[in-house]
Amino acid sequence: MSGKPGDDVRTRATRRRGAVLEQAILRAAIDELVEFGYGGLTMDGVANRAGTNKNAIYRRWPSRAALGIAAYREMVEAQIQPPDTGQLRKDVLTLLRRINRGLSSPNGDILRGLLASASDEPELFTQLLEQAGDGASDVWLTILERAVARGEASPEALRPRVATVALVLLRNEYITRGIATVADNVLTEIVDQVYLPLVRRAE
Repeated sequence: MSGKPGDDVRTRATRRRGAVLEQAILRAAIDELVEFGYGGLTMDGVANRAGTNKNAIYRRWPSRAALGIAAYREMVEAQIQPPDTGQLRKDVLTLLRRINRGLSSPNGDILRGLLASASDEPELFTQLLEQAGDGASDVWLTILERAVARGEASPEALRPRVATVALVLLRNEYITRGIATVADNVLTEIVDQVYLPLVRRAE
């Protein structure tokens, strides 16, 4: 008979469950994304790295795309804190520049792979666009709320579609021009010629 009395109890007691296991899987998925990109992300690879089995992953994320999106969001979560420079123009430019750097980095390659994979799944695609870390609507609304309080923007601008216009225009540059990074003067034009006139308080 192998093992000692109580071994099974200790094993069950130290077995990871719930949030602990979920975080272990996400960390493993992040490591796989960084090392292999989204194209090389596999459930087997994540399971092996996390020291668990594929069933544990599928119970939480029903597809590779869903897991990839969750891992990517975890990767970039710290990057989406809204800047607070005390001036709307500086806040918007700071955030756009941060997003632009991210999209032209290896993280951007991961994001593009995820977008391509999730394009046939509308719910996942929308979730990725809204929560992937490149400026979710709540971040832009936070910036605008501060601007409204300072008198720099109209309260009527506090709507997600209005708040995220600068982000949409930045994404459009990537999609329509097929470029790896957007020139800084284009970011400035987006802010000065479109965004600020749209959200500022009417005089």
